[in-house]
Amino acid sequence: MALAFDEYGRSFIIIREQEQKSRLRGLDAQKSNIAAGKTLARILRTSLGPKGMDKMLQSPDGDVTISNDGATILDQMDVDNHIAKLMVELSRSQDYEIGDGTTGVVVLAGALLEQAERLLERGVHPIRVGEGYEMASKIAVDHLEHIALKFEFDAANTEPLVQTCMTTLSSKIVNRCKRMLAEIAVKAVVAVADLERRDVNLDLIKVEGKVGGKLEDTELINGIILDKDMSHPQMPKQIQNAKIAILTCPFEPPKPKTKHKVDIDSVEKFQTLRLQEQKYFDDMVQKCKDAGATLVICQWGFDDEANHLLMHRNLPAVRWVGGVELELIAIATGGRIVPRFQELTTEKLGKAGLVREKSFGTTKERMLYIEECANSRAVTIFIRGGNKMIIEETKRSVHDALCVARNLIRNNSIVYGGGSAEISCSIAVEAAADKYPGVEQYAIRAFADALESVPMALAENSGLQPIETVSAVKSQQVKENNSYCGIDCNDVGTNDMRKQNVFETLIGKQQQLLLATQVVKMILKIDDIISPSEY
Repeated sequence: MALAFDEYGRSFIIIREQEQKSRLRGLDAQKSNIAAGKTLARILRTSLGPKGMDKMLQSPDGDVTISNDGATILDQMDVDNHIAKLMVELSRSQDYEIGDGTTGVVVLAGALLEQAERLLERGVHPIRVGEGYEMASKIAVDHLEHIALKFEFDAANTEPLVQTCMTTLSSKIVNRCKRMLAEIAVKAVVAVADLERRDVNLDLIKVEGKVGGKLEDTELINGIILDKDMSHPQMPKQIQNAKIAILTCPFEPPKPKTKHKVDIDSVEKFQTLRLQEQKYFDDMVQKCKDAGATLVICQWGFDDEANHLLMHRNLPAVRWVGGVELELIAIATGGRIVPRFQELTTEKLGKAGLVREKSFGTTKERMLYIEECANSRAVTIFIRGGNKMIIEETKRSVHDALCVARNLIRNNSIVYGGGSAEISCSIAVEAAADKYPGVEQYAIRAFADALESVPMALAENSGLQPIETVSAVKSQQVKENNSYCGIDCNDVGTNDMRKQNVFETLIGKQQQLLLATQVVKMILKIDDIISPSEY
């Protein structure tokens, strides 16, 4: 352990068990951190763009995930290194805030770290590198504002939204159905959006999936789907103009909270108890009937006697429905959630034009559709697919598309994709570097070089020569003064992203630059790593 002595010669401990800890400091610490960040960026680099590869991840339980969504890959990777964990957080915050661009942000951060390493080796102080990066990111963000375009749309004309969602979906496993899924995502977002306030609550969109069928069978339901069926097989499978009682109280006699027991020593007493229970169930069912309910949806279960009574009284019921689903049903049908039977009244019932039970395939799997609701501001996207992995990946892809549509409604500015925005920013940052005297100029130039890592990765993943392709596009942008030239990943025959209809949201791209810069700056400021020993 490390000891120091005060003025009286008494020793005190600075670092306990010093000899059992491993320690890196100075340039070694920074290089170790940079190597960890670069490794993670290298893993994700091949997943970028429409021709990006997928990763297969196996959990300790044996569950397999196939995805090329950066946030999902990093989330499921068993990351041990402290700097790698920062990169995982970076991807996650991009996912929370924007929903798309999770791979690009890590690739950019990795490239910034790589450039920083070269500067550190040349003797530039890490703080000066960080400050230079900060200046360069401001220049790049302002330049994005300058080259951005406004996309005008309304509920009748949603084509711009569809085109932007298609760009997001083109890099996913579902890209053969990208037009259909983009239209579904946009219809769902427009259905729940408040276009006057430019706000979208994505909680009102439920994404459900069922194995079987094909991806083309995916549909948008203007209502709610429950992965449940009627509690009794003889209950009606279809109810027109349903009045729904939404209950969060159990459908059974109340139980005392204290410890108790009932002594029954004769047949008569047992008979009395049974009749009392039956009367209680009778009253409950009657209360629902009196309120005018034609369907009961309950958060809890109910025993066979209650089920039998409900069937005989011709009152269909669904049990064990989750709290989130109950909330969505209440929003969609305009009903109120009832916590106690005594409070059930006609005003609290939800209304739906059609409730039907639908069975799938040859198995006994059934789902409940609640459609034609009083309030159409709650919708469900119902995904079909060949296996569980495809459905899970489609759910993630649709989530990204929903987030992009939401961002575009909040702020309708777009930049063109295919690496065109990054190349344009790189040219602008490089041109601005000459105005800054001092060491920061080197860092600003390094930032401009790092920006080219995204178009390079796109070109590499598309099977093109990365250096030749990017330099050709860069010179074309400068010659024609056209900031819309990008990498022709799909071999369409033109580099102009306007003709290819490849868009990205402005706020998503700006967020990528700002987040990556902040994390890299944070990593560069670490110059001492004290970690516990291996044993």
